[in-house]
Amino acid sequence: MKNPKNHFKASILSGAHQLGMWNSIGGNTVAELLGGAGYDWVLIDCEHSAIETVEVLPALQALAAVPEVSATARVAGNDPVLIKRMLDMGVQTLMVPFVQSAEEAQAAVDAMRYGPRGIRGMAGMTRATRYGKIKDYYTTAEEDLCLIVQVETVAGMDALEDIANIDGVDAVFIGPSDLSASMGHPGQVNHPEVVAAIENGIERLQAVNVPAGVMALDVDMAKHFMAKGALFTAVGVDLVILAQAVANLREQFD
Repeated sequence: MKNPKNHFKASILSGAHQLGMWNSIGGNTVAELLGGAGYDWVLIDCEHSAIETVEVLPALQALAAVPEVSATARVAGNDPVLIKRMLDMGVQTLMVPFVQSAEEAQAAVDAMRYGPRGIRGMAGMTRATRYGKIKDYYTTAEEDLCLIVQVETVAGMDALEDIANIDGVDAVFIGPSDLSASMGHPGQVNHPEVVAAIENGIERLQAVNVPAGVMALDVDMAKHFMAKGALFTAVGVDLVILAQAVANLREQFD
């Protein structure tokens, strides 16, 4: 058995835009629904949601039923233990939040790689190896692993090229919410200064040939960043969409 091809990684490296959706509601039902909704990628979020690492597995299994969608996941932090567990579950595209320096980016890369290139622990009977069926997994896994580091502070933006140029960083995701707070405009993701900083970040990443990603829940803003060159864009969060739909329905009865 061969290691599954990472279509998300191949697509962004070839310059093909990938449209994404955020999964912050635990369990396999919502993940399965999102997987069949026509998006290119669905991110299972363990940082700003109640989803624990162990709950990623059923979500991955649900998403696997739709070959057209790429399952991705965000760990709670830049922790080699959490990264190891995610990778062993079969996560191929992993987002690491709050990376602010080249050193922190290198730590994430090291956690993604087996020795001698990194520090990822080896285990044979995992979902990643298809329970031992992928015989050459340890020597081929890296080809289809995709590391996205999330840059979301002024310090991170200042070090953007240093972070992006670390060997093993496949893409950079600019986080508007934390960036807005770091810039002194908490919660104002559409503030002109925040938007300008994101645009500048996308342009700088293009200059060093590293795919840039961003979240934009406003449709016009999402299209704007896509036009500027963002190669993977998250345009919705399941819990936000549910809250909006519930509120809109209630308003019909006032």
